[in-house]
Amino acid sequence: MKDGEIHVDVLVVGGGNAALCAAIAAKRLGADVLIVEKAPMFYRGGNTRHTRNMRCAHDAATETLTGPYSEEEFWDDLLRVTEGNTDEKLAKHMIAKSKDMLTWIAEQGVRFQPSLGGTLSLGRTNSFFLGGGRAMLNALYKTAEELGIKVMYETPVTDLDIVDGHFKSALARHEGKPLRIHAKSLVAAAGGFEANIEWLKEGWGDVAENFLIRGTPYNRGDVLRLLLDKGVEPIGDPTQCHAVAIDARAPKFDGGIITRLDCVVFGIVVNKLAERFYDEGEDFWPKRYAIWGRLVAAQPDQISYIIFDAKSLKSFMPSLFAPIEANSIAELAQKLELPVEQLEATVGGFNEAVQPGTFDHTVFDDCHTKGLAIEKTHWARKLEDPPYYAYPVRPGITFTYLGTRVDEDARMQLQGGGKADNMYAAGEIMAGNVLGKGYAAGIGMTIGSVFGKLAGEGAATHV
Repeated sequence: MKDGEIHVDVLVVGGGNAALCAAIAAKRLGADVLIVEKAPMFYRGGNTRHTRNMRCAHDAATETLTGPYSEEEFWDDLLRVTEGNTDEKLAKHMIAKSKDMLTWIAEQGVRFQPSLGGTLSLGRTNSFFLGGGRAMLNALYKTAEELGIKVMYETPVTDLDIVDGHFKSALARHEGKPLRIHAKSLVAAAGGFEANIEWLKEGWGDVAENFLIRGTPYNRGDVLRLLLDKGVEPIGDPTQCHAVAIDARAPKFDGGIITRLDCVVFGIVVNKLAERFYDEGEDFWPKRYAIWGRLVAAQPDQISYIIFDAKSLKSFMPSLFAPIEANSIAELAQKLELPVEQLEATVGGFNEAVQPGTFDHTVFDDCHTKGLAIEKTHWARKLEDPPYYAYPVRPGITFTYLGTRVDEDARMQLQGGGKADNMYAAGEIMAGNVLGKGYAAGIGMTIGSVFGKLAGEGAATHV
């Protein structure tokens, strides 16, 4: 650095999984790489800090995976959860590349462990990081450091100098002073805009005030906005996002994985009117957990309550906060400030509708209801064993899907047609290419890893 200026081969903006994969891939091809991370070192890594696993296609069982997961099955799962709202060519390209990712990322120091239990049902499809997302990040940062990749923390990018799709330099702030970073290639891996409540309100309206942000408060979409304003083609719906139902007592930002709740399939979910509003047993939890944020967002005051009884208490991983407990449904309603008679009627009607069956949350069992306006199609059991429990939940936004359009090389596409000369994108900032809507567990890390590696290789090859 000299006189407030830096010259490098590849500038990577962002500090999460996608950014690290890009930086390492570029460095291994001989490029001089600089990472600029908006967050302080302790909070580095964006939403990767809160992850647990990654979904990759593979041909056979391994030490940590219980069986094969073919490219065809991965595509079928993605097609189902997105309801066809995906770029098929890019998605299939990502899935094919994911087969090599488990080996490559392990070569960068990341270690895996057998999957967790409960309702996750991911032992065959998803590889779990030993120690979770933060341990995974630390491994990648350690490798980056050993390779000689430079990292600057607390260095937000405030402007981009782009002419006709060619990146020249970025203006950032470092230690309170302006810093001009000249680079031959740019990789944007700076995340979505989920922490920018005002931007969320542009699509959602005032209801966004009641959203909780599961991940980093630093993902405000500043780099995404700069890119779109400077001619990069957008992709995705600004209201589409990875949104789950999380404990309503979670902090506004950065609650992470410990505020997520996986108990919907074991009970019923009611809104503040004490009415059910969706089938809690529609599909296996990893393929449906990310619809519940949007469902709760559509309810009055954007709050709902998961209600279950004593027999289910030990069947799932709990929230950081203890469930609300009562010896009767009436008492539970009072504690939740719900209409008592209505909640008793909802639970009573549900219990009467439950049909005989054999409960098994690991398969599509025959436990269902009959005669309700909204049936529970699987895993339906009567709520009859006190004490009764409830978790209040609100929409928890993980990341947004509006982003930059890219091609199979992770190169950004331009609004006027054609591709950028030397600009690439990876991770949540371009996730909308694959995720038009919906989600299945671990796909965000797949997108970040696969397109991060592609972006880094593309940026270094350009250099």
